[in-house]
Amino acid sequence: MGLDLVEISPAASPPVCRIIDYMKFLYEQKKKMKEIKSNQAKIVVKEIRFGPNTDEHDFNFKLKHAIKFLEEGDKIKADVFFKGRSILYKEQGEVILLKFADALEEYGKVEQLPKLEGKRMMMLISPKKK
Repeated sequence: MGLDLVEISPAASPPVCRIIDYMKFLYEQKKKMKEIKSNQAKIVVKEIRFGPNTDEHDFNFKLKHAIKFLEEGDKIKADVFFKGRSILYKEQGEVILLKFADALEEYGKVEQLPKLEGKRMMMLISPKKK
């Protein structure tokens, strides 16, 4: 008949076997996995970059974009980039990031506190569940 004997669950007592077309079985399994994968939520990380001397207007402009991103369900990676000797103002960069996190408190939660890596200080914010 062109069918195969396939062991479905070997741990059961007695083991369960079926007589099926194995290639069709593999095709249907692949199709189910593809459908499950397409239904998963994809996590997008948006990056917002500040300087250590970012002005209030620029800060508010970037804050509005961050609010929009969080409402769409995206994560935010906010970072302060220090160029040249501006690395001396690490405290200013941390203040900017903490102020940013405080402003976004009702839209998202801080996943990773500000951390300095080389010439960058970064922080992750994820959206709150609705």
